[in-house]
Amino acid sequence: MAAEPSAIAEQSAGAKPLRVDAQRNRDRLVEVAASVFAERGIDASLEEIARQAGVGIGTLYRHFPTREHLVEVVYRREAEALCAAAGELAQKHSSDVALEQWMQRFVDYIATKRGLATSLRILLTTNSTLFSDTSGRVSQALRQLVEAAVADGTIRGDVDASDVLHALSGIYSAPDTPEWRDRSGRLVKLLMDGLRFGAVKTR
Repeated sequence: MAAEPSAIAEQSAGAKPLRVDAQRNRDRLVEVAASVFAERGIDASLEEIARQAGVGIGTLYRHFPTREHLVEVVYRREAEALCAAAGELAQKHSSDVALEQWMQRFVDYIATKRGLATSLRILLTTNSTLFSDTSGRVSQALRQLVEAAVADGTIRGDVDASDVLHALSGIYSAPDTPEWRDRSGRLVKLLMDGLRFGAVKTR
């Protein structure tokens, strides 16, 4: 398994490269933490994350000395994966389908971000570039998808990517109820219906 981009960044900063088994454990911990934080919030048990990842709590703390360290790596991983998905989806699907599927993934990204909200606020005071870096890349990924769909006429021509992002960001502030994720998925479908309305294909 390839190292996560965040892991690569840490290694390039002077850290000794991890052994293959240690890197595998680290990647698994980040993957499980993203899922658990999205489902249970920031108060999720680190012991439970370690158990689900199949490692001991000592292994978790060797990789992530504090909860905030784990939260930052999870957040960066989710943002990087969301940005990378834009190009991957564009290669596999028509432009409007790629946009819709990316927006559905954006809902998953928001779910993780909501789960990390408390610790992210703490990180905001100590790492001022964390959010500006990731938000800029996410906005650019969405802009590329929107502009491609506008160009080939699969969505209406008067669409601006910033308006789409504003609509998607509104999902973040919706009440955190058990049906939040399902409702958010339906809202994405409604948004796509509006974006497709009146479109005239050019290709």
